[in-house]
Amino acid sequence: MLVKEYRICMPLTTEEYRVGQLYTISKHSHQESEKGEGVEVVKNEPHEDPVHGPGQFTEKRVHLSSKLPSWARAVTPRIFYITEKAWNYYPYTITADSHSLQCSFLPKFSIYIETKYEDNCGDSENIFHSDKILGDHEVSFLDIAFDEIPERYYRSLEDPRFFSSAKTGRGPLQEGWRQHTKPIMCSYKLVSVKFEVWGLQTRVEQFVHKVIRDILLIGHRQAFAWVDEWCGMTMEEVRRYEQETQEATNELIGLVAPAISVSEVGQPTATHSAPASAPSTPLSDEAPEFLAPPKARPRKKSAPETLTLPALRERAGAE
Repeated sequence: MLVKEYRICMPLTTEEYRVGQLYTISKHSHQESEKGEGVEVVKNEPHEDPVHGPGQFTEKRVHLSSKLPSWARAVTPRIFYITEKAWNYYPYTITADSHSLQCSFLPKFSIYIETKYEDNCGDSENIFHSDKILGDHEVSFLDIAFDEIPERYYRSLEDPRFFSSAKTGRGPLQEGWRQHTKPIMCSYKLVSVKFEVWGLQTRVEQFVHKVIRDILLIGHRQAFAWVDEWCGMTMEEVRRYEQETQEATNELIGLVAPAISVSEVGQPTATHSAPASAPSTPLSDEAPEFLAPPKARPRKKSAPETLTLPALRERAGAE
């Protein structure tokens, strides 16, 4: 098992990012889904943990069959997906337990991700006190503005070096921005990758960490670049956007949309904890196609438009 800790700073507060994270995940998942492929939301419901308190549980299936390279398609079933289970007790989240985030045909492959969010520049030491950590682990700071991402996922409109928010006045981000930017928060992510196949374990685990790094950078860049779309939304409004987007996404890939509750507290279930933000497990030599920049393709009428705060209020008033 290979364990690494990633620290990703953002020019936001943790309370702001709580809304931005949900909005970004929903919008991105919808943009990159199409018939038979994409992110299927199986469950999205309140959950309460005796230690962490109220939160939200999500279960997703990331359908990837056509996204795999030719060599992988030759050895994988026609119907291929990755299951992601997440428990979000913001500002603490868990994606997967020992068997939750895994491939539908690779039972010896799993990922476990713990995330903590704090209002600082990533200078909290030993933030994870976990018995899953054996000895020291590598800590990597990821810079959303100046760390490179794969060229095919680059979009100038999502580049923090050039983006400036009309609503918040934040950006563009300059060299050394983490030392002088206010507000600032940090996503601390402890990622454990396990692939128990002799002869391939080290190579695969290192490769998956590389892909996770790229996914984290892309997701956090988008959350900042889309800040003017979600800034000012309440949790109730962003949960409503999440619901409508998930229903449209499931319909887009040809699946039945699940029921979703927007309440923050619900009856406890028989599982334990984490976040809807954690990456799924790709098997290409770069981040998977469904995380590529949005393609110009027609949307079904069921797909929701970008719901800004005024649009949500206007819709609510008409009901």
